[in-house]
Amino acid sequence: MTILLETNLSGLAFRGKVRDTYDLGDRLLIVATDRISAYDVVLPTGIPDKGAVLTQMSEFWFQKTAGIVPNHYLQTVRRSDGRIEPDRLPLLGEVPPELAGRAMIVRKAKRIDIECVVRGYLAGSAWAEYQERGTVCGERLPEGLRESEKLPSPIFTPSTKAESGHDQNISFAEMASLIGSGLAASLRDYSLAVFQFAEAFARERGIIIADTKMEFGLLGDELILIDELLTPDSSRFWPADQYAPGRSQPSFDKQPVRDWLTASGWNKEPPAPTLPAEVVTQTTARYREAFRRLTGGELA
Repeated sequence: MTILLETNLSGLAFRGKVRDTYDLGDRLLIVATDRISAYDVVLPTGIPDKGAVLTQMSEFWFQKTAGIVPNHYLQTVRRSDGRIEPDRLPLLGEVPPELAGRAMIVRKAKRIDIECVVRGYLAGSAWAEYQERGTVCGERLPEGLRESEKLPSPIFTPSTKAESGHDQNISFAEMASLIGSGLAASLRDYSLAVFQFAEAFARERGIIIADTKMEFGLLGDELILIDELLTPDSSRFWPADQYAPGRSQPSFDKQPVRDWLTASGWNKEPPAPTLPAEVVTQTTARYREAFRRLTGGELA
């Protein structure tokens, strides 16, 4: 079942492009829908299973990296013996069965308004900046690097967290001036440690993690990972057996959607066009394949 725009729960606290967040007092219920966005516009067509992939892949990585940095994850809403566990939530009441596998209960933290981006390869906006200035987010890189080339070592490139539109890249010094040098250093060090662990883990399973973005929050004085973690929406996943520097790479994400939208002539302004069935099918397959390769299992 595709969960596109609405759920039946009351108590909606925030609706993002993909996720709906519900307030449970000292906890939150985060529902990953099948909505998909491109060029900052939510499309009218959903991608079946996308929300389940985002939720269950985040759960997988939160559990894998809990020894590196604490996180907000508590429980995934699942189906057991034909029932939903938990079948009722405080303040919200009965949990609709269609939310099984795509909703998680998390600790409520105060979000730090910084996108913590780690790049291991030269791709996307980083490649565009490097071509123009020889830098990535203002950091000078060696000359002669090619598109998609592995960087000498992963780099931390923060950005401001925008409520709408594009996030803005900032330097580490600018980040430190916004949130303090000690907190800035912790965000950088934790982000790099999580990326390096995940990159090595994924490579053994035939996937290159080219880059990823993370979000952190404060639970009292405790710094924790929040939101999603190492999903096809927050990361650039490449099949290792097809990797070749000097060009763009095939990826396990919404690239079929972007390619079709570009070819359609859409002006990138709302409303977006409806996606054809074959593009939806291709995109679902990519999300599911990324999940299968990385976790070794199938969606619950």
